[in-house]
Amino acid sequence: MSSRILRAAMIAGLLVTASCSTGGRRETGEGTKVNKESFGKTADGAAIDIYTLRNKNGVEARIINYGAIVVSIKTPDRQGNLGDVTLGFDSLDGYLGEQPYFGAVVGRYGNRIGKGLFKLGGVEYKLARNNGENHLHGGIKGFDKVVWEANETSVDGAPGVELRYLSKDGEEGYPGNLNTKVTYSLSDNNELRIHYEATTDKTTVVNLTNHTYFNLAGKGDILGHVLTINADRFTPVDGGLIPPGELKSVEGTPFDFRKPTPIGARINDKDEQLERGKGYDHNFVLNRSGEGLTLAARVVEPETGRVVETLTTEPGIQFYTGNFLDGTIRGKGGQVYGPRTGFCLETQHFPDSPNQPDFPSVTLAQGERYDTTTVFRFSVEASR
Repeated sequence: MSSRILRAAMIAGLLVTASCSTGGRRETGEGTKVNKESFGKTADGAAIDIYTLRNKNGVEARIINYGAIVVSIKTPDRQGNLGDVTLGFDSLDGYLGEQPYFGAVVGRYGNRIGKGLFKLGGVEYKLARNNGENHLHGGIKGFDKVVWEANETSVDGAPGVELRYLSKDGEEGYPGNLNTKVTYSLSDNNELRIHYEATTDKTTVVNLTNHTYFNLAGKGDILGHVLTINADRFTPVDGGLIPPGELKSVEGTPFDFRKPTPIGARINDKDEQLERGKGYDHNFVLNRSGEGLTLAARVVEPETGRVVETLTTEPGIQFYTGNFLDGTIRGKGGQVYGPRTGFCLETQHFPDSPNQPDFPSVTLAQGERYDTTTVFRFSVEASR
């Protein structure tokens, strides 16, 4: 059984409990609440709502039921000023158009599958080739482009929103009816927790992640952000960004973030892997002990002092530096998103795992439960 199919005992504290609701606002504890508002409609008339989660510290996360997208996260800087630390749009229209997965849950398979092909039980499955000759982030209409059923909830007293989606057998070429649930919650410890669950009626592959782009300064590029990744190895890629199967040491390479290092320190080094990704767009093999949450990455923005730490039950994390943002997108407040104005920390199983038997398995069988958790924990580092 895959390491991400966790027993219920290993995710204590994630049980969802009901709470009373008053109109569009649900109180979940002192100073914490969920607020639901309309965010517009899709072209076919589906109503989209935005759910604002707020804790007692004033930290705020806003999520919509289109694509299960994180629209914004507001956290304080050293002076206590709240600022949005994510890329995205001010209105639904931006998310409905062509855009690079801002804030979305991507699936049924996050990241790439080589040549859009994989086999299960001797049967070959053909997927859309929507990234050159490869399959990316679930295909033409992945989980980022569907309307999810959403309900306000509470997780251990923290405000939350639960989103459900049934991906039908054959959707985007994948086998099995996949019942998917994603729960976001925001604790008073300033932790945005994402809990993914899924079951299937036929053996399939699953690899869900969140594609939020962070910029802890709220503007400019992210090259001065200081990054630590808890990984001794990464998965090199070919010209199509598919890993051949090697796990390579980061020692002596631009991929060594075991000590705090500015993102831009080596991003322009003459290195074949950086040239293939146009920067960082690679999976790191996390140093793990056991199946619980482990610290995967830590990022500090020196000027504001804002910090985001990523903890996960997953075996890998894709570090992406927004290399394909090209300045054609105008986002929040009219900001132009050029190259390297945001970074992603996509917790995951490894790219092309269905075709790599030595990678951790992404196979989910009938009767098994996909169950994985990622936490983004926000804080402020005092000035030095």
